Amino acid sequence: MTQDNVAPTPFHDLDRYVELPRVGGLSLSPDGTRLVTTVQTLDAKRTGWTTAVWEVDPTGTAPARRLTRSRKGESSAVFAASGDVLFTSARPDPEAEKDDEEPKAALWLLPAGGGEARVVATAPGGLGGVLAARAADVVSVSAPVLPRAAGLTEDEELRKQRTDRKISAILHSGYPVRHWDHDLGPDEDRRFVAHLAADEARLELRQVTGAGRQLFEHGADLSSDGGTLVTTWAVADPGAAQRSTLAVVDTASGERRALVDDPDADAFAPAVSPDGQWVAFVSESVTTPEDAPVVRLGLVRLDGSGEPEVLADDWDRWPTSATWLPDGSGLVVTADEDGRGPLFLLTFGAGGPGAGEPVTVERVTADDAALSDVRVAPDGSALYALRTSYAAPSEPVRVDLAAFVASGAAGERAPVAAAALRGPVPAPALPGTLTEVETTVADGSRVRAWLALPDGAAADAPAPLLLWIHGGPLGSWNAWSWRWNPWLMVARGYAVLLPDPALSTGYGQRFVQRGWGTWGDATFTDLMAITDAVEALPEVDATRTAAMGGSFGGYMANWVAGHTDRFRAIVTHASLWALDQFGPTTDHGYYWKREMTPEMAEAYSPHRFVADIRTPMLVVHGDKDYRVPIGEGLRLWQELLTESGLPAADDGSTVHRFLYFPDEGHWVLAPQHAKVWYQAVLAYLAEHVLDAEQELPDYL
Repeated sequence: MTQDNVAPTPFHDLDRYVELPRVGGLSLSPDGTRLVTTVQTLDAKRTGWTTAVWEVDPTGTAPARRLTRSRKGESSAVFAASGDVLFTSARPDPEAEKDDEEPKAALWLLPAGGGEARVVATAPGGLGGVLAARAADVVSVSAPVLPRAAGLTEDEELRKQRTDRKISAILHSGYPVRHWDHDLGPDEDRRFVAHLAADEARLELRQVTGAGRQLFEHGADLSSDGGTLVTTWAVADPGAAQRSTLAVVDTASGERRALVDDPDADAFAPAVSPDGQWVAFVSESVTTPEDAPVVRLGLVRLDGSGEPEVLADDWDRWPTSATWLPDGSGLVVTADEDGRGPLFLLTFGAGGPGAGEPVTVERVTADDAALSDVRVAPDGSALYALRTSYAAPSEPVRVDLAAFVASGAAGERAPVAAAALRGPVPAPALPGTLTEVETTVADGSRVRAWLALPDGAAADAPAPLLLWIHGGPLGSWNAWSWRWNPWLMVARGYAVLLPDPALSTGYGQRFVQRGWGTWGDATFTDLMAITDAVEALPEVDATRTAAMGGSFGGYMANWVAGHTDRFRAIVTHASLWALDQFGPTTDHGYYWKREMTPEMAEAYSPHRFVADIRTPMLVVHGDKDYRVPIGEGLRLWQELLTESGLPAADDGSTVHRFLYFPDEGHWVLAPQHAKVWYQAVLAYLAEHVLDAEQELPDYL
């Protein structure tokens, strides 16, 4: 603490940390003059979050200003063609005859010229998935509807019957039945379309998709004229599996037809071209135990004529989204690369899309950051996005695309830096510095990582080291995380290592493939190699180290525990332990069957090495975790105490600990529980790494 008893940064004080506002989402008005984003803040009880819509000046001149304010909060803000702002909120409807005891999210409209927001559409189960046409008064929303309801009126009646009879049962006829942290059903998403009225009348929502779970976790786009909806469409595959296809829905008639249905790949993230002729999408091959996924950009005619084609097949990166340039001459693409997430420009040949000419892919942004939520100015001169890295949380930025294009011929241009706009939330002060480290492993692969060093770390005052393993496993430590935030540990004096080992994205297909199906091999040796390299730094104390990870990172934490004694403590969160048990009980078990044979699962199951664990472990698990079911944590805990090389004593005492959350899922999301998570982790690390006792709150 400082002399004024105020922590020098928010990361030194968990209460101040959870109070930090969080920016998310970005939308640009059709005329390019307005940007809106949302800001999430702690609620009055400090046990939840509320979100408000803010406006950001695209020129960077005016300060951000708040547009909405309510106890329930607002989300999913988009612009209508008129410039009005549409958003969803469960705030009370001022025109309702009585307040709903359990209000659902309704669609609200905030007029472009100012004034009060008003409700324009409601549904018994709430509304979401807001899409607005860029050049027409058409809006599309999703709403959950009970299977036997023909529409929203019947849905309301059936919901009342379930409520009055206190029925919670769900009768399933397909798979999956759970997802991440919630049960699926009994309702299922359907899409609705409406025309925004010039007066203040409520919208007439027309249902354009029927009953079924085809819109499970769907993504969609609406054509500029509002006449066509392109959406992901889940189809059943053998073995209780499902696959994502693309479907086209006529918003006037509700007529639907298949657009992309590849039995060997999932299709998602559709983007309709400005002229309504093409759809760009992301394709991910269906995996096998021997073959990692291959992710590519696809292109298909909206009218369904011709076969889909692969764009930039020789580009060794995995695209995650594509946004059209206004003239249709190219796409702005996001993809992981080398611990970052730059923007790339894919430019079609002179003949335009579908001409069969080679395309060029160029990196546009030079920032050591990841960019997302890309929006393109209507004249194509600029890009707007959210920028984030482990140096700062999300902030709105502007990229001068015109300057980039004018800097040279295609393929010869140098990336440019994004310029920060005057966002609603300033970046918090950090308790240290972020640097980059790398090493070369036995097979010649380069393994790199971010290293967050505390202020004052030096040869005469080296910092203890915390190896933090990312989840996924197909991912990268390239974007700020409020849940997995290294700066809270750095503020306590730790150097935090964030490596991208085998299976990480952003390093090419071979880097993923070298770890596929053999999780404990290349991934483990990569982690140990980069740890060796960092321990050799004078600023790091190699005698005081710990490791931790969540999800796949938790799996690796368990694997590390059974294969080395080099760490003083290990924290394993939401972790896989016994792979034969995990496979059939995870929420989407068909993925597991595709990706790992029983022999692989046996060979790479951490539970087989429990007798070799001689490191104190903190096990963390939530009961509502359906991705890695609680049985994994329960079995790990029991076997640590009875079969490990560091078992409980005869009197039941143990150096291991089990932090259990009865009402949290794969992530610990409630603010008060996130605080408890960090309190328990920091106390455990202090005890075993720093040889210092750190008191836990009495309520634990």
